[in-house]
Amino acid sequence: MKSRLAIQLIVCCCILFSGTAFSQVVYERHTSEVYNFLARLAQKGVIVFDDLIRPISKQKIGQALDSVAVHENVLSSIEKKELAFYQREFTEGARKRILSAGNADFSIQADPIVTASYVSGSGKDIKTTSSGINVWGHIGNKWGFQFSFHDVNASGTGFDTSHKGLEAGSETGPILINAYKKNSQNFLEIRGHLSYQFKNGSISAGQDYLLWGYGENGRIVLSDKAPTYPYIRLDYQPLPWLRFNYTHAWLQSGLIDSSRSYSIPSGIFGGIREVDITKYMASHSIDFTLKKGLNFTLGESIIYNDNLNIGYLVPIMFFKAVDNYNGASGIQKGSNGQFFFQLSSRNQLPKTHLYGTLFIDEIKLGSILSKEKQRNQLGYTLGGSVTDLLGIPYLTAGLEYTRIRPFVYRNFLPAQDYTNAGYLLGDWMGSNADRIMGFVKYTPLPKLKLQVRYSHIRKGGAGTLDQQYLQQPQPPFLFDFQRKADELFVSASYEYLHRLYLNTYVKRLDKNQTFFIGMTYGL
Repeated sequence: MKSRLAIQLIVCCCILFSGTAFSQVVYERHTSEVYNFLARLAQKGVIVFDDLIRPISKQKIGQALDSVAVHENVLSSIEKKELAFYQREFTEGARKRILSAGNADFSIQADPIVTASYVSGSGKDIKTTSSGINVWGHIGNKWGFQFSFHDVNASGTGFDTSHKGLEAGSETGPILINAYKKNSQNFLEIRGHLSYQFKNGSISAGQDYLLWGYGENGRIVLSDKAPTYPYIRLDYQPLPWLRFNYTHAWLQSGLIDSSRSYSIPSGIFGGIREVDITKYMASHSIDFTLKKGLNFTLGESIIYNDNLNIGYLVPIMFFKAVDNYNGASGIQKGSNGQFFFQLSSRNQLPKTHLYGTLFIDEIKLGSILSKEKQRNQLGYTLGGSVTDLLGIPYLTAGLEYTRIRPFVYRNFLPAQDYTNAGYLLGDWMGSNADRIMGFVKYTPLPKLKLQVRYSHIRKGGAGTLDQQYLQQPQPPFLFDFQRKADELFVSASYEYLHRLYLNTYVKRLDKNQTFFIGMTYGL
């Protein structure tokens, strides 16, 4: 019944927005280097590039590349070569793939996915390989489809089985297939969707990462720390200066629902069919262009569980009001809501990107200044960078600070924590922590990316639910201090051929050092 309701919603939206034919939506993987290429040119004022939410469709990336080509006379020699390289990648039929076929009504393309890497240092000796395939195309002139899958296998010693904490950093946390094995790990990454393009917008249903906001090594609203999850996504731009996004996601709670679990007649494997507590997230945001390169965005999200709620399936609904209606008789019936805001300035100061993100998990406006009664459970990021620094083309330097106050991302109902499969949806540090980071990036040759990043991190304790909900005054920032850490990260990446990346990095976290070398193709 719940699945039928979601399908009906998708169908209704598609009928509602049907009309003139437009290009199809196929999303580009969120880690693609083309995002950084276009974002940097937007920072220089060459183009306008809307990358607040990733992933972005290949169609929009292709349009952005075409806009860059119009201003090719202002590009450096390296930028011109990279532009030509990316245009071949995002122009259908411009380069060979293992499968490319179709006609005006249908097309299908495919590339293999192959990766190999080696990690060593501080008790680690891990070899990882993966294989898979990425398939995409269009049906008619309004429908797009994509399926990307790869199977990852790692073996060796020194695994971080939790994939959490300062040591794991912002690395995506997997859902392990055989988590009990000490010397090997196996997991799958699945991305895919079916999308429909209408005038000034699109709607899609599938499974992917979803990033919201800006940040060099983490995002406090939505990041890629958690593995992919299924969702419905709506993007709509009714006016040149106004954009709207809505997402409804199906998350993993990892918590057993004893009332829905039942006995297995055979009695094997414990004799119980385990059913998880259902968990959902609805999120929407509206983005205003105040002037070229200057954007203000505000958004709202809600984490809820137990039953699919039609109120959260309506994109323009005020989620907090729906929650107040559902939980009017007590907090025990309510959901976990958040508000977030973003201000981004590109090229108001020449070749500079300044940004700030505010994430509000809980706040009492009436007692915001009261040391005794305040509940300012929020986080924020302030950052900026300058490119072509010191007159050196493609040299970028920046500084970023993130602070997350105690108890952010957590709810007294574990099924309503701001997580998916146990991994944070927001910044990987978690609550009661801060991070100051400086970085330098340089591209001395086309497609060769060098980076040096230094971070100083402080982390306090998680605290108790009693402290979170009942203690007055609230515990101070960095209470129950756990540790501080200094991280130096040096990396190099080269895209030798289309989708073929050679990567290496050295990371030193306090006294622990890690060396990585790897190759990826098709991602």
